[in-house]
Amino acid sequence: MPYLTSAVLGAALLFFAYLGLRARRADGLLDDYVTARNSQGAQAIGLSFLASGMGAWILFAPPEIGALAGPVALAGYAIGSALPFIVLGLYGPAIRRHLPRGRSIGEFAESCYGTGVRRWVSVVSVAYMAIFLAAELTAIGAIAALLSDVPPPLVVLGVAVVTLVYTTLGGLRASLATDRWQAWLLLALLILVGGVAWWQLPPLPAEAVMPSIPTSSALSVALTLVIAVTAANLFHQGYWQRVWAAEDDRALGRGALLGGASTLVVVMALGGLGMLAVMHALPLGEPPMPFFALLSAAPAWLTLPALVLAVTLVASSVDTLQNAIASMAVASSGRQGFSVRTARLVTIGLMVPVVWVALQGFSVLRLFLIADLLCAAILLPVLLGLWRRMSPLAAVAGGVAGLLGAIVPGWISSGSFSAGVLAATFPDSIPTLPPFLGALLASTLVSLLIAWLRPGARFTAS
Repeated sequence: MPYLTSAVLGAALLFFAYLGLRARRADGLLDDYVTARNSQGAQAIGLSFLASGMGAWILFAPPEIGALAGPVALAGYAIGSALPFIVLGLYGPAIRRHLPRGRSIGEFAESCYGTGVRRWVSVVSVAYMAIFLAAELTAIGAIAALLSDVPPPLVVLGVAVVTLVYTTLGGLRASLATDRWQAWLLLALLILVGGVAWWQLPPLPAEAVMPSIPTSSALSVALTLVIAVTAANLFHQGYWQRVWAAEDDRALGRGALLGGASTLVVVMALGGLGMLAVMHALPLGEPPMPFFALLSAAPAWLTLPALVLAVTLVASSVDTLQNAIASMAVASSGRQGFSVRTARLVTIGLMVPVVWVALQGFSVLRLFLIADLLCAAILLPVLLGLWRRMSPLAAVAGGVAGLLGAIVPGWISSGSFSAGVLAATFPDSIPTLPPFLGALLASTLVSLLIAWLRPGARFTAS
């Protein structure tokens, strides 16, 4: 059985590699390598948003939130997962007009505020994406250990190396080409795995109750997740690349709507499976893993398509992140830019520590929450860059105020500044609303106030 599983997973990865390498352009132009500018229709953009955003995390987080917190909190998570695509669909045309030759969120920040803010934004974006990469590779290792006898390091290295090969050689076009197939494949596998697991369940017990927490707590969790997930994903360079990859504004808008709607449906469906696991009183494990609890009650043959699903999810997000980091390196290198060869080497170099972290099996949830909070603290100052009264001073002051605003709620409740800092680093790895709300409100209010009182000089793209 380990040989069959290894062969099937290897075949899936080689198929993705074939698709990615087939899409590469022979001319090797750097701009096409990182943006595939104005080349993708609405359906391609929508499927790419779906595949890029869906990772192995959807097999863990939505079912757990549905099982432990109920439908209201789950709705918040689903909205937070889909909202970044909608924001970029609505805001993207203005970004394209403002920066028609743009390549990254860092370049957008520079065009509005200058080099200093660009570096700040770029560091936050790369840190978030590196954590995302490590989390995805860690997750596929854990899933391999849970569902098969294949050594987890072999699966982690296989996904990392194969995606790195076709992404470094093919650039963004390789990622977009695989995204289309991966999106349809993951939808088909989700229907198969989830449908069979649900079909095998016995009738609901008469005493079954839908999981829920008090309404006020559920609303707090939902709002926290909307802010955290939306803020972090808007610093995902892979999504910004697709703003310029769309063939026109209409394709971007329709693609974003398709990506957002399909993401919402997928997250809610998986969260619903988590609720079913609780209502059937299945043992969820420690830590709770409702989706895999359902699999344990399903036929043994279902583990193989479940593993292919997991590999598809991880590959679709990892190849996007790899090319996104290369794109960010190119955009951060100055107006002269890097060569394609240098961009490839940067991506390969960054993957070495990421794979090392993934092989250790560390928990990255707390790091994710800290990265989410950093993104929330500077999100609005960055997005306000198209407002003519905004200035570098307003953006920087708003970002600093956002960081302080994250600390203030814990500081006030405990009476200690150090305790406020500790609360803003989520020591229990549980998302709480006050730090996120404080960061968002403080950064927005200070940015607006300074921009209104002291509008400054504008930076424009050259």
